[in-house]
Amino acid sequence: MITEAMRQHGVFSWNELMTSDVAGAKAFYGELLGWTLTDMESSCGNYTMVKAGDREIAGIMTTPAEMQGMPPSWGGYVTVDDVDAMPAQVERLGGKVLAPPQDIPDVGRFTIIKDPQGAMLMLITYFKQT
Repeated sequence: MITEAMRQHGVFSWNELMTSDVAGAKAFYGELLGWTLTDMESSCGNYTMVKAGDREIAGIMTTPAEMQGMPPSWGGYVTVDDVDAMPAQVERLGGKVLAPPQDIPDVGRFTIIKDPQGAMLMLITYFKQT
């Protein structure tokens, strides 16, 4: 569920683990942190929603085919007012766009960027809920 707090420009609004071993990650983090884990279908295949208490805080997914070979890693999403305006700003500031803005059905539009120091980050604009 997308909350108003998640829509604020410049805030970290979501976290996501991409891994080759979803079952292992679920067992580890579920026990370590007491998270509730719920599997669901999504546009990217199986997806696990992560809850701390009654709040959705993250997702866990299998590393997509186009990213195979990448080590398992957590990534953060930062909300922006207009994700489609970000690539030009990223490049003007010396960064690089790794994936152009694209839709996550029923969620929003996101892009993956790399800052001038080489750190990756996802930027997202959530769709308005009707």
